[in-house]
Amino acid sequence: MKLLLSRGLRIRLVVYPVLGLIVGVAGCGQGNRLFYWPDNVIYSDPAAQGVHVEDVWFASADATRLHGWFIPAVGPARGTVLYYHGNAQNLTAHYRRVAWLPDAGYNLFFFDYRGFGQSAGHPDRDGLALDSIAALKYIQTRPDVDKKSLVVFAQSLGGACALAALGETDPHAVRGVVIDSSFYSYRGVACESLQANWYSWLFSWPLSTLGVTDDHSPSLTLARLAPTPLLVLHGDADQVVPFTQGQRLFDQAGQPKTFIHIPGGRHCDGVSSDRHGETYRKIILDFFDRAISGKN
Repeated sequence: MKLLLSRGLRIRLVVYPVLGLIVGVAGCGQGNRLFYWPDNVIYSDPAAQGVHVEDVWFASADATRLHGWFIPAVGPARGTVLYYHGNAQNLTAHYRRVAWLPDAGYNLFFFDYRGFGQSAGHPDRDGLALDSIAALKYIQTRPDVDKKSLVVFAQSLGGACALAALGETDPHAVRGVVIDSSFYSYRGVACESLQANWYSWLFSWPLSTLGVTDDHSPSLTLARLAPTPLLVLHGDADQVVPFTQGQRLFDQAGQPKTFIHIPGGRHCDGVSSDRHGETYRKIILDFFDRAISGKN
């Protein structure tokens, strides 16, 4: 039997849960929790495929124990990439996005924020800021890493984490920064994402303003990054982070900077060889080479 709902009932079925969400997230920025979706599932095991992987353990500033992987370059190292991954799963899932870097001659270091994978603790904005800074400090202390050839590659939430880590400590600690599919402001991306749906558009302002804080947003410290070279990539079909957020991040950054508009690009798929071949990987590698050599 087909169930017919009156227009008023249909509206209430949409509006009441959203109003409940407003109440639920409005106190103390509880909406911040919606940015983190960790797990400890093992999605890939590069060591089982013959890749040399060093398990790394290091401590955040509040003594939270963090886990990471260091994968040396194949052949002489052109530099070292510190990678900040996105908001879901753990480093074993994100490995596929950066597995090509060691073959291209770059050491690769990436890690899990607190609560992700094997890292201890539970994720929150302040904690991830500490973890992001700790990763930067750790890689700078390795005797097998040349600090003068250290660069950053960060995707999605990782872009915000990386920019906060640099902006709140030493924005010139690395030679170049690549930000892919990321955002300018936590509150801004929450508002724009809510406005993309008709049923949440009306509540986009109260949900984003009352439920999401802008602590550790790139917007707060981005200006300090210059003159460290910046490359921003963003797809105009990004279904997670609005393209306009990537544009705004780029617009507010100082020189030198480059923006790569990926036509038809979805979230973080610019480095996918299945979708785009080697096009954007080559752009990133060229940027790293030029940044390290001081030609950007």
